[in-house]
Amino acid sequence: MKRVFVMAHETARRNAMQAVQDAPEGYAVTVCQPTRNLDQNAAQWPILQAFADQLQWPINGRMEWLTPDEWKDVLTCAFKRESVRVAMGMDGGMVMLGQRTSKFSKAQFGEWLEFLNATAADREVILDYREAV
Repeated sequence: MKRVFVMAHETARRNAMQAVQDAPEGYAVTVCQPTRNLDQNAAQWPILQAFADQLQWPINGRMEWLTPDEWKDVLTCAFKRESVRVAMGMDGGMVMLGQRTSKFSKAQFGEWLEFLNATAADREVILDYREAV
């Protein structure tokens, strides 16, 4: 059974310590910064959709429309300053490794959202475009 304790008050700390003391042999404990929340996650998708609806991107030498998920791959790579690992694909293509916004801390996800908004402005992507029409 998985239990998560947010260290928000003394009772939560006591409950977490008790759970650790009661845990069976072989269980593991991880203490870490909280990752992005559901509101943050939801905020990225309208921005990515706007990119998908308004911009084409060069793919294999041709300008193409990308899906929001594909834009997420491109933009996450740019956010990480394109310092990602690229592997050879099984049939000779290329695969980008290790970009998971679900692993971002809340603070890093906030920076990611700021980056998306700034990049949209730089590329003249209208984020309120459905209302502007």
